[in-house]
Amino acid sequence: MLRAEVESRSHLGNRIRETLDDGKLVSDDVMIELIAGCIAEPECAICFILDGSPRTAPQAEALDKMLSDMGRKIDHVIVLEVDETALMDRMKARVKQTGGARSDDTEETFKNRLGVYRKQTAPVLPYFEGRGLLRKIDGMASVDQVTDAIDKALKKG
Repeated sequence: MLRAEVESRSHLGNRIRETLDDGKLVSDDVMIELIAGCIAEPECAICFILDGSPRTAPQAEALDKMLSDMGRKIDHVIVLEVDETALMDRMKARVKQTGGARSDDTEETFKNRLGVYRKQTAPVLPYFEGRGLLRKIDGMASVDQVTDAIDKALKKG
């Protein structure tokens, strides 16, 4: 959603690009607005997947309220548990391979995002765990193993 909005070159997209380039999180109100617009689309009538959202407690609470108002709810929250050093190595390899095609692919931005994750996003996990929605998956496994684990987690509920 974020990258699509940035690519649209709208006023909002330009603001989002600046935020992402700085390694910061997009504000809660903008995220909820984007999510609301997307899940209102006909292709999301039965189900949808949010990747990387909600990222803060206020986003989680706003998302719950918005979905409740729509007669919908969150069924699963999946967290991929990863090794941060290995992620940094993957990002560096991607930059080397692509020549840094994405403006936010820098070591500084990556480290900032990890710090923001620890401070703002990780605290959201207990919110969902307490509601029995959190599914933890080894994100360092192979793509096929991660896919299988996600499939199994989704089928449990």
